[in-house]
Amino acid sequence: MDDFCKAAEQATLAMRALFPQTPLQNNAYLSHKFGAEIFLKREDLSPVRSYKIRGAMNAMRKALAADSNKKLFACASAGNHAQGVAFACKHFGVQGKIFMPVTTPKQKILKTKVFGGDAIEVILEGDYFDETLVAAQNFATQSGAKFLPPYDDVDVIEGQASVGVELLEQLGRIPPDIIITPVGGGGLSSALVKYFSELNAKTEFWFAEPNGGRSLHAALEAGKLVTLDRVNNFVDGAAVARIGDANFQLLRHIDSAHVIGIPEDRICTSIIELLNIEGIVLEPAGAMAIDALKDLTTQIKGKRVVCIASGGNFDFERLPDVKERALRFEGLKKYFILRMPQRPGALKDFLSLLGPDDDIARFEYLKKSARNFGSVLLGIETRSSDGFDALTKRMGDAGFTYQDITDDEILAQFLI
Repeated sequence: MDDFCKAAEQATLAMRALFPQTPLQNNAYLSHKFGAEIFLKREDLSPVRSYKIRGAMNAMRKALAADSNKKLFACASAGNHAQGVAFACKHFGVQGKIFMPVTTPKQKILKTKVFGGDAIEVILEGDYFDETLVAAQNFATQSGAKFLPPYDDVDVIEGQASVGVELLEQLGRIPPDIIITPVGGGGLSSALVKYFSELNAKTEFWFAEPNGGRSLHAALEAGKLVTLDRVNNFVDGAAVARIGDANFQLLRHIDSAHVIGIPEDRICTSIIELLNIEGIVLEPAGAMAIDALKDLTTQIKGKRVVCIASGGNFDFERLPDVKERALRFEGLKKYFILRMPQRPGALKDFLSLLGPDDDIARFEYLKKSARNFGSVLLGIETRSSDGFDALTKRMGDAGFTYQDITDDEILAQFLI
């Protein structure tokens, strides 16, 4: 057996001192929906609700084995990695300086402090993560602290590979036909690919990246590491402009066609679906592998498939936005700017055009001083996306002038 596999299995054994295996659950609903045997590896049920505890724990364990006098660690993170490092610091009885952006939600800061207790100090530095990262690295250099990267590190990768060790054991050491894994910096995906390839398993891999952060796909297409000019931070657990160096070395051989770009708004439909039907709470990055099933209906038919549910640190203050995005993606909610005649009865005339399944979710005058017409921001929800074709035809036939701004990012940013 390859040294990497042995190291991953040793890391897995060491983790039992911190937490039990995360469940591998056969999901009857998804299996029926897609005609496959679909399992979810529930990393959202780890002590810190993500797989990040694995890499943090293993890297810290190995650093202490190499130098038992090492008592100070540092990291930069806006979420899951910070919580994993905090948990590991408390377990090993060492001190941690955890740098987080000033803009980090209070809930994530509080959870990090709870996991680390007196063993850690949270330091808010920088408006953007890049600034936070520089601050953490500078601190580590000046203080002699051991810096723990979130993904671009051999020991972190070994720790993340414990996900593969566990799921293989849970399947009776019979590798699955397909593994679907989310990709951000590449820590989890490179670990799984390395582990199963060294076992000569015939498992087929598919990789899910958010459309607004396809750093792995860009690097594979270019044949080298690429830094994206722009990243959409909605899928904050996987919105990475540049995949890790060590991670890319382990992934550079894969077919770029196996790296799927997932629309951010479509991820929201999967979050809502899993919450409503299965009672599973996943963050956007945690739902990506499950959402990717929609793109792989032919490839997974009749196969044994494992989706990595990578994290469940979902801030419920985001739920209204997630629901909004899901409805818009499914075509069940649209926004219009409507020119409303300024005369008695005009509003009643408009309301008469609505069908039995149409519901006004927002009605706001944008310009009230016009003498003849007023501009109205109109939000409408319906039960079937087909209903909008009939509604807009009725609006046009009745002489109402309107503009559909649902997909206009600039106007939506300011008005919706």
